[in-house]
Amino acid sequence: MKASALASLAVTLLVAACTPERPAPKAPPQPEKPPERYRVKFETSKGDFVIEVHREWAPRGADHFFELVHNRFYDGVRFFRVVRGFVVQFGIHGDPAVQRLWGEAGIRDDPVKQANRKGSVSFAKLGPNSRTTQVFINLADNTSLDKEGFAPFGRVVEGMEVVERLWSAYGEIPPKGRGPDPARIVREGNAYLEREFPRLDYVVRARLVRDSVQ
Repeated sequence: MKASALASLAVTLLVAACTPERPAPKAPPQPEKPPERYRVKFETSKGDFVIEVHREWAPRGADHFFELVHNRFYDGVRFFRVVRGFVVQFGIHGDPAVQRLWGEAGIRDDPVKQANRKGSVSFAKLGPNSRTTQVFINLADNTSLDKEGFAPFGRVVEGMEVVERLWSAYGEIPPKGRGPDPARIVREGNAYLEREFPRLDYVVRARLVRDSVQ
Protein backbone atom coordinates (compact mmCIF):
# COMPACT_ATOMS: atom_id res chain seq x y z
CA MET A 1 0.00 0.00 0.00
CA LYS A 2 1.40 3.37 -0.94
CA ALA A 3 2.19 5.72 1.93
CA SER A 4 0.33 8.59 0.28
CA ALA A 5 -2.81 6.48 -0.11
CA LEU A 6 -2.68 5.43 3.52
CA ALA A 7 -2.19 9.02 4.63
CA SER A 8 -5.34 10.11 2.84
CA LEU A 9 -7.44 7.11 3.84
CA ALA A 10 -8.49 8.65 7.14
CA VAL A 11 -9.58 11.82 5.39
CA THR A 12 -11.82 9.99 2.93
CA LEU A 13 -13.30 7.90 5.72
CA LEU A 14 -14.25 11.13 7.44
CA VAL A 15 -15.76 12.55 4.29
CA ALA A 16 -17.91 9.44 3.82
CA ALA A 17 -19.50 9.73 7.25
CA CYS A 18 -21.98 12.34 6.07
CA THR A 19 -24.31 14.31 8.29
CA PRO A 20 -27.99 14.44 7.24
CA GLU A 21 -29.36 17.78 6.11
CA ARG A 22 -32.52 17.96 8.23
CA PRO A 23 -33.15 17.27 11.92
CA ALA A 24 -34.83 14.00 12.76
CA PRO A 25 -36.43 12.36 15.79
CA LYS A 26 -34.41 10.13 18.07
CA ALA A 27 -33.88 6.51 17.12
CA PRO A 28 -36.16 3.85 18.62
CA PRO A 29 -35.27 2.65 22.14
CA GLN A 30 -33.15 -0.44 22.48
CA PRO A 31 -35.35 -3.44 23.37
CA GLU A 32 -32.71 -5.75 24.81
CA LYS A 33 -29.34 -5.54 26.51
CA PRO A 34 -26.38 -5.92 24.14
CA PRO A 35 -24.25 -9.00 24.92
CA GLU A 36 -20.54 -8.91 25.68
CA ARG A 37 -19.79 -10.91 22.54
CA TYR A 38 -21.99 -11.74 19.59
CA ARG A 39 -21.90 -12.57 15.90
CA VAL A 40 -23.82 -11.04 13.01
CA LYS A 41 -24.36 -12.90 9.75
CA PHE A 42 -24.49 -10.69 6.66
CA GLU A 43 -26.23 -12.29 3.68
CA THR A 44 -25.15 -10.35 0.61
CA SER A 45 -25.51 -10.38 -3.15
CA LYS A 46 -22.05 -11.95 -3.32
CA GLY A 47 -22.37 -14.49 -0.50
CA ASP A 48 -22.32 -14.56 3.30
CA PHE A 49 -19.86 -13.30 5.87
CA VAL A 50 -19.92 -13.15 9.67
CA ILE A 51 -18.70 -10.37 11.96
CA GLU A 52 -17.84 -11.23 15.56
CA VAL A 53 -18.25 -8.27 17.92
CA HIS A 54 -16.31 -7.87 21.18
CA ARG A 55 -17.80 -5.35 23.55
CA GLU A 56 -14.55 -5.10 25.53
CA TRP A 57 -12.81 -3.71 22.45
CA ALA A 58 -15.15 -0.73 21.99
CA PRO A 59 -18.31 -0.88 24.14
CA ARG A 60 -20.13 2.11 22.66
CA GLY A 61 -19.48 0.96 19.12
CA ALA A 62 -20.44 -2.64 19.92
CA ASP A 63 -23.71 -1.58 21.58
CA HIS A 64 -24.63 0.78 18.76
CA PHE A 65 -23.91 -1.84 16.10
CA PHE A 66 -26.13 -4.28 18.00
CA GLU A 67 -28.93 -1.72 18.05
CA LEU A 68 -28.61 -1.10 14.31
CA VAL A 69 -28.65 -4.81 13.50
CA HIS A 70 -31.56 -5.44 15.88
CA ASN A 71 -33.58 -2.79 14.04
CA ARG A 72 -32.58 -4.30 10.65
CA PHE A 73 -30.96 -1.07 9.58
CA TYR A 74 -28.41 -2.74 7.30
CA ASP A 75 -30.92 -4.70 5.22
CA GLY A 76 -30.66 -3.51 1.62
CA VAL A 77 -27.71 -1.15 2.08
CA ARG A 78 -25.06 -0.97 -0.65
CA PHE A 79 -21.33 -1.48 -0.30
CA PHE A 80 -20.74 1.94 -1.79
CA ARG A 81 -17.01 2.17 -1.22
CA VAL A 82 -14.81 -0.81 -2.06
CA VAL A 83 -11.12 -0.01 -2.54
CA ARG A 84 -8.87 -3.02 -3.01
CA GLY A 85 -6.14 -3.16 -0.39
CA PHE A 86 -7.89 -0.46 1.67
CA VAL A 87 -11.45 -0.83 2.93
CA VAL A 88 -15.03 -1.88 2.26
CA GLN A 89 -17.46 0.73 3.56
CA PHE A 90 -21.25 0.60 3.93
CA GLY A 91 -24.06 1.76 6.18
CA ILE A 92 -26.13 4.47 4.48
CA HIS A 93 -29.74 3.34 4.44
CA GLY A 94 -31.54 3.11 1.12
CA ASP A 95 -34.46 5.16 2.44
CA PRO A 96 -33.41 8.78 3.13
CA ALA A 97 -36.07 9.13 5.82
CA VAL A 98 -34.64 6.18 7.74
CA GLN A 99 -31.13 7.52 7.31
CA ARG A 100 -32.18 10.89 8.72
CA LEU A 101 -33.66 9.13 11.73
CA TRP A 102 -30.54 7.18 12.57
CA GLY A 103 -28.17 9.92 11.46
CA GLU A 104 -29.15 11.83 14.60
CA ALA A 105 -28.35 8.87 16.86
CA GLY A 106 -24.61 9.47 17.10
CA ILE A 107 -22.36 8.00 19.77
CA ARG A 108 -19.27 9.16 21.59
CA ASP A 109 -15.86 7.82 20.69
CA ASP A 110 -14.31 4.70 22.22
CA PRO A 111 -10.62 4.48 23.10
CA VAL A 112 -8.73 2.53 20.46
CA LYS A 113 -7.83 -0.82 22.03
CA GLN A 114 -7.42 -2.94 18.89
CA ALA A 115 -5.47 -2.18 15.74
CA ASN A 116 -7.15 -1.66 12.37
CA ARG A 117 -5.75 -4.84 10.91
CA LYS A 118 -7.12 -6.80 7.97
CA GLY A 119 -10.61 -8.08 8.73
CA SER A 120 -11.30 -5.73 11.63
CA VAL A 121 -14.45 -3.59 11.61
CA SER A 122 -14.74 0.04 12.75
CA PHE A 123 -17.26 2.86 12.51
CA ALA A 124 -16.52 5.68 10.09
CA LYS A 125 -16.78 9.16 11.59
CA LEU A 126 -16.66 12.86 10.86
CA GLY A 127 -14.49 14.25 13.63
CA PRO A 128 -14.77 13.53 17.36
CA ASN A 129 -17.90 11.82 18.73
CA SER A 130 -19.61 11.62 15.36
CA ARG A 131 -20.09 7.90 14.71
CA THR A 132 -23.57 7.07 13.42
CA THR A 133 -24.31 4.21 10.98
CA GLN A 134 -21.42 3.74 8.56
CA VAL A 135 -18.84 1.05 9.17
CA PHE A 136 -15.82 -0.18 7.27
CA ILE A 137 -14.01 -3.50 7.03
CA ASN A 138 -10.27 -3.25 6.67
CA LEU A 139 -8.94 -5.07 3.60
CA ALA A 140 -5.35 -4.59 4.76
CA ASP A 141 -3.43 -3.69 7.90
CA ASN A 142 -4.44 -0.03 8.11
CA THR A 143 -2.84 0.60 11.48
CA SER A 144 -2.22 4.25 10.59
CA LEU A 145 -5.95 4.73 11.33
CA ASP A 146 -5.44 3.83 14.98
CA LYS A 147 -4.03 7.24 15.86
CA GLU A 148 -6.97 8.87 14.04
CA GLY A 149 -9.36 7.39 16.59
CA PHE A 150 -11.01 4.66 14.52
CA ALA A 151 -11.74 2.00 17.15
CA PRO A 152 -12.38 -1.56 15.90
CA PHE A 153 -15.31 -3.23 17.65
CA GLY A 154 -15.25 -6.54 15.79
CA ARG A 155 -13.71 -8.62 13.04
CA VAL A 156 -14.76 -10.80 10.15
CA VAL A 157 -14.48 -14.42 11.30
CA GLU A 158 -16.14 -16.14 8.34
CA GLY A 159 -16.39 -15.22 4.67
CA MET A 160 -13.53 -12.75 4.32
CA GLU A 161 -13.14 -14.07 0.78
CA VAL A 162 -16.68 -12.82 0.10
CA VAL A 163 -15.80 -9.35 1.40
CA GLU A 164 -12.77 -9.27 -0.88
CA ARG A 165 -14.92 -10.12 -3.93
CA LEU A 166 -17.40 -7.26 -3.53
CA TRP A 167 -17.78 -5.08 -6.62
CA SER A 168 -15.00 -2.51 -6.70
CA ALA A 169 -14.83 -1.29 -10.30
CA TYR A 170 -16.55 2.03 -9.62
CA GLY A 171 -13.50 3.14 -7.68
CA GLU A 172 -12.94 5.62 -4.88
CA ILE A 173 -15.56 8.07 -3.65
CA PRO A 174 -15.36 11.79 -4.50
CA PRO A 175 -13.28 13.90 -4.42
CA LYS A 176 -10.57 11.29 -4.95
CA GLY A 177 -12.49 9.25 -7.48
CA ARG A 178 -15.66 8.93 -9.54
CA GLY A 179 -17.44 6.41 -7.36
CA PRO A 180 -20.70 6.94 -5.46
CA ASP A 181 -21.09 10.24 -3.63
CA PRO A 182 -22.01 9.55 0.03
CA ALA A 183 -23.78 12.91 0.34
CA ARG A 184 -26.08 11.99 -2.53
CA ILE A 185 -26.78 8.57 -1.03
CA VAL A 186 -27.87 10.31 2.17
CA ARG A 187 -30.18 12.63 0.20
CA GLU A 188 -31.47 10.24 -2.47
CA GLY A 189 -30.99 6.74 -1.07
CA ASN A 190 -30.74 3.58 -3.14
CA ALA A 191 -32.61 5.21 -6.03
CA TYR A 192 -29.46 7.19 -6.82
CA LEU A 193 -27.23 4.10 -6.58
CA GLU A 194 -29.53 1.88 -8.63
CA ARG A 195 -29.66 4.51 -11.35
CA GLU A 196 -25.97 5.43 -11.55
CA PHE A 197 -24.10 2.54 -9.92
CA PRO A 198 -26.28 -0.50 -10.59
CA ARG A 199 -23.57 -3.13 -10.13
CA LEU A 200 -22.82 -2.39 -6.49
CA ASP A 201 -23.15 -5.38 -4.20
CA TYR A 202 -25.53 -5.07 -1.28
CA VAL A 203 -26.67 -6.57 2.01
CA VAL A 204 -29.73 -8.76 1.63
CA ARG A 205 -30.15 -9.04 5.39
CA ALA A 206 -28.05 -8.85 8.57
CA ARG A 207 -29.11 -10.88 11.62
CA LEU A 208 -27.76 -11.73 15.03
CA VAL A 209 -26.51 -15.30 15.27
CA ARG A 210 -28.39 -16.24 18.42
CA ASP A 211 -26.24 -19.18 19.52
CA SER A 212 -23.16 -16.90 19.41
CA VAL A 213 -24.38 -14.55 22.17
CA GLN A 214 -22.17 -14.49 25.28
